[in-house]
Amino acid sequence: MKDFNLENRRFVIGGVGIAIVLIYTIRLFTLQLLSDDYKKNADSNAFLKKIEYPSRGSVYDRNGKLMVYNQPAYDIMVVMNEARGHLDTLELCSALGMTKAEFTKRMSDIKDRNKNPGYSRFTQQLFKSQLSDKEFSVFREKMFRFPGFYVQKRSIRQYEYPYAAHVLGDVGEVSDADIEEDDYYQPGDYIGKLGVEKAYEKQLRGEKGVQILLRDAHGRIQGSYQNGKFDKRPVAGKDLTLSIDVNLQALAERMLQGKIGSIVAIEPSTGEVLALVSSPTYDPRTLVGRMRSKTHRALSRNVWKPLLNRAIMGQYPPGSTFKTTQALTYLTEGIITPSTMFPCNHGFSYHGLHVACHSHPSPLNLIDAISTSCNGYFCWGLYHMMSNRIKYKNVKDAMNIWRDYMVSMGFGYKLGIDLPGEKRGLIPNATFYDRAYHGSWNGLTVISIAIGQGEVNLTPLQIANLGATIANRGYYYVPHVVRKVQYEPLDTIYMRRHRTMANERAYRAVIAGMRSSALKGSSKALGHLPFTVCGKTGTAQNRGQDHSVFMGFAPMNKPKIAIAVYVENGGFGADFAVPIAGVLFEQYINGKLSPSAMKEADELQKRRIAYGSRNR
Repeated sequence: MKDFNLENRRFVIGGVGIAIVLIYTIRLFTLQLLSDDYKKNADSNAFLKKIEYPSRGSVYDRNGKLMVYNQPAYDIMVVMNEARGHLDTLELCSALGMTKAEFTKRMSDIKDRNKNPGYSRFTQQLFKSQLSDKEFSVFREKMFRFPGFYVQKRSIRQYEYPYAAHVLGDVGEVSDADIEEDDYYQPGDYIGKLGVEKAYEKQLRGEKGVQILLRDAHGRIQGSYQNGKFDKRPVAGKDLTLSIDVNLQALAERMLQGKIGSIVAIEPSTGEVLALVSSPTYDPRTLVGRMRSKTHRALSRNVWKPLLNRAIMGQYPPGSTFKTTQALTYLTEGIITPSTMFPCNHGFSYHGLHVACHSHPSPLNLIDAISTSCNGYFCWGLYHMMSNRIKYKNVKDAMNIWRDYMVSMGFGYKLGIDLPGEKRGLIPNATFYDRAYHGSWNGLTVISIAIGQGEVNLTPLQIANLGATIANRGYYYVPHVVRKVQYEPLDTIYMRRHRTMANERAYRAVIAGMRSSALKGSSKALGHLPFTVCGKTGTAQNRGQDHSVFMGFAPMNKPKIAIAVYVENGGFGADFAVPIAGVLFEQYINGKLSPSAMKEADELQKRRIAYGSRNR
């Protein structure tokens, strides 16, 4: 009788055997034909792909002065699979000026996939970076004794001047996030961290090349693979020409020594930034080489925040410079005419509310109100706009139309300058006040915005752009610090005019007021200059000493430069901001300072403000 159990076991065992054979067959097929893992390992053993780094683009000022260039440096690379065996570590450490403990730690860090996710024992890994010519020459003499160690020629940035650190930025080693975001980079590469070095990284970095070297069975280099047929030469990065005038930049930085604040100068006809200063600042030449990390760490811990670019990140009350925007809005909306008179009895007083003002004739018209920087006049203007029920349905409608005017002038949003980190400032609207006051507010509640106080915050860049817009009689170009990229057209975003909602007649009236201010008003210290300056001072209220502010342009009819000066805790606008602006106007328009201006510049440089030791 047939044994069915034995027959079934035979089928099961046969089936298992067939399944095992199929699994191994499929796995071998996958490994050999579908997967490139073995090919990669074989290639790694047979070839050494040596990256050739391109020269990073140089940076020039608007007049062709070299500001940033490259200097040769050398990285020591290691292929861990070749470095195994009889390596004289003491000799290697001596050649590289490091201790045995540092050597051991570095080798361990290279193999740590948490610290070095792209690690492979068959490819070059960064061992030590940025050797100088002198350090490299010592190592090169003994390099034949260190199998698996190679030299990778690189370059490091050099900064010609100690100026414009916040514009230029710096270059540092890539982070894991940089590598994850862009497969161009690998561990040990460098990338722009701040300023134009970051904003124009793709233009500046160029394209890497590669040299394919053939290795024998023992890993020894035998020469180029197929005489370099598959090699790729590096493509140098593109040079940048900045809009910055390095002489004006240097003078502006001098003027803010010992002070906290910012200066921004713009060419109205193009939007090109002529100077951009944030103080305290630092010397960009200190953030190069192997000491970069240590220096950067010290700067980041400094309580005065020298790494903060106050020109585009500082958000301040604009003070009385903002009155020009109110005049433009009231005139265009028909709330006032240039001849409209308002009283000012040492300020604005209505229904128990009082906004103080300094002593001056009263009542007064618009031009005199701008000239004397009258608080009362502009508070009355805002009150009449917010309470006008013939023109506006309600206070919310009036508020949002006011907001639209401010936004059209470049406030409340980022202007779009070609530098990283720009802040937007704050322009409130009806919804903002509904939340703040639970729906119960009116023109008197928000009256302080009429004089650039309260909830209004602008960056110094936005204040300078206001000056450029008034100089242009109603339009501006997006401010930018790069004038030209080699072999590449400038982005059209920097070539388009942005028109405001205010009309040209309103701009003419405001310019007349600003000219009067320079001749006999709060900016009268500028009246002696041999060209026509239009200006508006500001004294921005603060919990401590008031901030000193100025915004203006020159010459009046063919403007070449618009300037904003913001000195924290500097007092009245005429105390610091106006004389600083006067020196800068003269430097740029005349190309040099007169003897009297040089003396004033020296005195301004020496003047200090006692800020105490509080963390800013």
